[in-house]
Amino acid sequence: MSVLEKVKELREVTGAGMQDCKNALKENNNDIDKSVEYLRKKGVLKASKKSSRDAAEGLIITGESENNFTLTEINTETDFVAKNNEFIEFCSKISKASVNAKSIDELQSQKLNDTTVKDSIVNLISKIGENIKLRRFENIKKDGYKVSYYIHNKSSDLTGKIVAVIKYKSNKDVSKSFANNICMHIAAMSPIALDEKSLDKNFIESEKKIIEEQLSKEGKKPEIIEKIMTGKLNKIISENTLLGQSWVVDQDIKVMKAIENFNKDNGDNFEIINYYKYKVGEGIEVKKTDFSEEVKSLTK
Repeated sequence: MSVLEKVKELREVTGAGMQDCKNALKENNNDIDKSVEYLRKKGVLKASKKSSRDAAEGLIITGESENNFTLTEINTETDFVAKNNEFIEFCSKISKASVNAKSIDELQSQKLNDTTVKDSIVNLISKIGENIKLRRFENIKKDGYKVSYYIHNKSSDLTGKIVAVIKYKSNKDVSKSFANNICMHIAAMSPIALDEKSLDKNFIESEKKIIEEQLSKEGKKPEIIEKIMTGKLNKIISENTLLGQSWVVDQDIKVMKAIENFNKDNGDNFEIINYYKYKVGEGIEVKKTDFSEEVKSLTK
């Protein structure tokens, strides 16, 4: 086999650039296996440099088995890579592996063919040239309940930019469509809790103080402040809880009333047990780097 043929084979096996393959073969006496290992190690070094860069794009990955449903967020630096077919295919493999994991650490250790998810990500970083991070993971146990989900901005049947999920109980097949509408509502309205009792007490206290300060500055009497504050607080609670929000399908009623109406019309006992929402990059603070400094950092 000629040197050129070996370079071609090494490129097909590793996906590395031509010059990198030529150098690898030169350093390893044209031995393909040793050159693969050499490039893998080189890739790890490249990946470690990229791992400090911000990754706030990417995809949310769904996974499902008979007993559980999973949500995984994997981040990239740019939306361009998130739309890359190879990256989307990798996400499909993550989807299958995710149903066997109970935590993000277990997911990192799952096997994809002959390597772990963690090592596969490192290899993908080397090949694509961007930082890629497995950010968060949720394993939703069905516990005998039903699960419905909605994917917004789909990249595939398994992935998208936003995924909303509900775990619910129902005795009717017709509830599938209704459950999907609720998932779409969650994706659009972003509730922070199922109902008032599920709201973080610190959130309520913080909102209460803000309202109280605003009303005090307006010179309102204490007894008036109490009445106005109660009304404003109830509105905030309603706007931030799934069951208290105005139903996207019919703004004149709340989600709770929509459920009551559905049960009455269909003789069902539909009830939301819990809900989940993942949005790509949510909560990630992207650092702004001076362009000249970024160029300098690439030469180090």
